[in-house]
Amino acid sequence: MLPGIPLIFGGIWLAAAVDHYQHVGSGWLIAIGSIAAVGLVLDLTAAALGAKRVGASARAVSGALIGTLVGLFFGIPGLIAGPFIGALVGELSAGGSLQRSTHVGIAAWIGLLFGTLIKLAASIMMVVLFAAAWWWNRQPG
Repeated sequence: MLPGIPLIFGGIWLAAAVDHYQHVGSGWLIAIGSIAAVGLVLDLTAAALGAKRVGASARAVSGALIGTLVGLFFGIPGLIAGPFIGALVGELSAGGSLQRSTHVGIAAWIGLLFGTLIKLAASIMMVVLFAAAWWWNRQPG
């Protein structure tokens, strides 16, 4: 339920600050922060993009995004069901059939899975960049 990417970035920034930015300077932090920002935006919008990919209505896309945001407050079950329910309700309210709305909801859920993979990749890239910066700027000895 905790936001992984912001916590990872916060930990990296804290580690850099404790070290007085000797190993990880502002350039590295900007690069890591950029990866964090892109990863976070893609993670939060992935469900809506999944619904849009199958030609969902604007209401379904908005519903998937709202479902994702509301789902954040209900832990894992909310994160899993939120985008699906949001897209389903959005497509139904736009006049779609139950079958079509379910198809859009599943597409939103698949988008959520891709968002999770993007979040994982961004998190790994952030940690690898931090380690590379630390190694690159180590003291010889």
